[in-house]
Amino acid sequence: MKLVWSPDTASKAFIDTVKSCENFEEFGVAELLSAMAAGWNAKLILHACSPTASSAVTTIGLAVAARHTGGRYVCAVADERSKSVYVKNLQEAGVSSPKEIIVGEAEMATVAVVGVDFLVVDCKRKDFTRVLRLVKVSEKGAILICRNTWPRSFEKLGYCRLLPKGTRFVRSVSLPVGQGLSIIHIGSSHGGNGDALISTSKPSRWMKHVDERSGEEHVYRERI
Repeated sequence: MKLVWSPDTASKAFIDTVKSCENFEEFGVAELLSAMAAGWNAKLILHACSPTASSAVTTIGLAVAARHTGGRYVCAVADERSKSVYVKNLQEAGVSSPKEIIVGEAEMATVAVVGVDFLVVDCKRKDFTRVLRLVKVSEKGAILICRNTWPRSFEKLGYCRLLPKGTRFVRSVSLPVGQGLSIIHIGSSHGGNGDALISTSKPSRWMKHVDERSGEEHVYRERI
């Protein structure tokens, strides 16, 4: 099995989220995430959020997506204080709290939720790297979204080093939406479909080379 994109479901979720968020000042992130989660027909959405107002707005988009896919939507917060602040922000934004809120560090969320096919993790969480390493994704693959990446210099950390060994890394892209979005596509655990397996034996590093004549920039991975 593999993830299959549905543009029709994505567009419906996008439009519904735009309507739901029309009274809020933040635009772009919630609508995009809603369209992506719905378009990939996510059946288990895990939102490892921070206690911020922007996370509250993101909740709207992910809840809309779950409604379109008939999937399960779970929020994970670091501690009881974070939960209180998060729920307060939701109430002030006029948003209903998710039915499932898990309280605890990354380990708690990943133990309680298995088969995630759409993850949104806020890089303002202190344990966001552990969330990525420990999340138990679906066998058919998953989409991992990292929010607020600019303050964390996420690009410098390297995608491969943040994922569990043996993960099938398909592709990644960073977008200038909100305070930065990094999107990682994880392939099926059964392989195939052009997925690139992250080596469990030989480490590697990303290298950049600029052609002096053409000015073109080339990025490649070198085995160490």
